Amino acid sequence: MGNIRDIAKKAGVSVSTVSRVLNHHPYVKEDKRQAVLKAIEEMNYTKNMNAVHLSKGQTFVVGVVLPYINQSYFSAVLEGIAEEALASDYQLMICQTNYEIKQEIQALEMLKMKQVDGLLICSRACDWEVIREYQMYGPIIVCEDGRGTDVSSVFIDHYAAFEKGLHHLIEQGHRRIGYCIGRRTGVNSYQRERAYRNIMNELGEPIREEWIFDQCLLLEDGERVASRLIKLTSRPTALLVTNDQVAAGLVLQCQHLGIRVPEDLAIIGFDNQSISHVLQLTTIELPLKELGRQLFQLFLHKDNVKHIEVSTQLIKRLTV
Repeated sequence: MGNIRDIAKKAGVSVSTVSRVLNHHPYVKEDKRQAVLKAIEEMNYTKNMNAVHLSKGQTFVVGVVLPYINQSYFSAVLEGIAEEALASDYQLMICQTNYEIKQEIQALEMLKMKQVDGLLICSRACDWEVIREYQMYGPIIVCEDGRGTDVSSVFIDHYAAFEKGLHHLIEQGHRRIGYCIGRRTGVNSYQRERAYRNIMNELGEPIREEWIFDQCLLLEDGERVASRLIKLTSRPTALLVTNDQVAAGLVLQCQHLGIRVPEDLAIIGFDNQSISHVLQLTTIELPLKELGRQLFQLFLHKDNVKHIEVSTQLIKRLTV
């Protein structure tokens, strides 16, 4: 393929002239420009984009750190990020971590090595101290409540969102309430659990661990929850489910097992995905695409630390 010096030799011009042609500089004589272009074509020359990026100090690539690609919550956030990236002529590099700290640090190292211009962390397992160590190498934006830190963030108040769902269930006469969650660790999960425990304590209801269902991510997990419910001697009358896909699997399996929804079991999902419309699920709408858009916008306007909260809404349908 040759390099820039080979092209200059073949075209009979200087290296600087070849550089000006490659970078579309206007002040190049036309005969020399044509000679360079002919040499480029004959030698099948392609720019070394790594060298171009190094010279400009930018890659126009942003890393997106997320635990799972196949989970609807993160795919919706990613969709919002991708729309903004496309509009701003940026490419995305997806870093799936499965909540493994080693994988998250590898993504942070990419920022340090200038392989990406910034990192958008949709969910994390590593500590704040680890993130702070890498801030000097480029902008890092997190998708959680970062207030009180010097890391810019876009977030949903998951305590308030969970509280909203619980209050709706209580207004409908429910006191025996359980919930499903993706994982018991992480900032968002802690907020949801704290809201649940506080509300149950206000009601004077005991916290029943058998009514808290962990590792609920997919439709099949909702089926698993329903199969566990049917075996309980004492069941909740309502469940708050932090994912519409899980809630949908729960509804469908309840029909199969003869558990009536909402008569025997009221269900509130989260996210307001398309499947919630189809099954008429009551749900808490989380504007996930907007979350992604705001994440990317904070990356573009990275001069000041900012914390942006996006609001949630209760969508009342037929499962409560």
